[in-house]
Amino acid sequence: MWTIKILVSGGLLYVLLSRVDLARLWNITRTASLTWLACALLLYLLMIVISSWRWRLLLTAQHIPAPFHTLVRSYLVATFFNNFLPSNIGGDVIRIRDTAKAAQSKTLATTVVLVDRGIGLLGLVFVAAVGASVAAWVSPTMGPIGPGILWAGLGAAVAAAAWAVLMPHGVAALLRPLRALHQEWVEARIQKLTSALARFREVPTSLATCFAGSILVQCVLVAFYAAIAAALHVRIPLAHLAIVVPMSFIVQMLPVSVNGLGVRETTFVVYLAPLGLPRESALALSLISAVLVMLFSASGAVAYLTHRR
Repeated sequence: MWTIKILVSGGLLYVLLSRVDLARLWNITRTASLTWLACALLLYLLMIVISSWRWRLLLTAQHIPAPFHTLVRSYLVATFFNNFLPSNIGGDVIRIRDTAKAAQSKTLATTVVLVDRGIGLLGLVFVAAVGASVAAWVSPTMGPIGPGILWAGLGAAVAAAAWAVLMPHGVAALLRPLRALHQEWVEARIQKLTSALARFREVPTSLATCFAGSILVQCVLVAFYAAIAAALHVRIPLAHLAIVVPMSFIVQMLPVSVNGLGVRETTFVVYLAPLGLPRESALALSLISAVLVMLFSASGAVAYLTHRR
């Protein structure tokens, strides 16, 4: 599987680099504005803070005490592990570990992280759908993804999430076949999961606020890419950025590449090139954003080592 991932990432990057003017790509990157890149890093920090606040909302709904500064540190460390481990779930393991003791249950801590992930995905699709609707209204050219598909996907996802929260026993019924593996152990985890979902059902305002927070996170993330585009002197309509940025993150979730490398860059080029943006500019935007995220993630390594010491 890892051989396939390496081949996919390496192959896509090779194809992209072979089809662009490398001298032009280098000229775009080397003339980037450091001021705008610094603004992009500050926006990414803001995104981490808002994400930590959203995570705390869900923990509070489950009556799990968690100091805000501890969650921010944990999120920074998780960002480091997500970007430097060959998997995008390493950060979730860190977050679960850091809250399992306060939750007195790894299953409960895992449930909160999974719900946080799910709500974040809903916010991501919502921003993409709004961006596609605005682009269809004001832009003379449309990208390959129309608003209808995105709104339909969002509706289906919201319906599934609402069913899980409103009908936790239905979730338990779906998981019942897993009891064949180890009846007592699996049954105990299912009970904790359904109890957590029932508790979320009792605090709908927390879930709604968390969803609003996820939309805000995605808006800040789009602003992060807009700042990088400004640094590279690349003009992209904000509505189209609101589509391609969330879509690139959805594509990266597919387990077919090494941390989304190559797949992310292909998404940017395939979406933005038909809109008239040079391939070199689209590729530079994706690569510089990845480098900045990895640079920012180094703060997570510092937080991790300091905490261990």
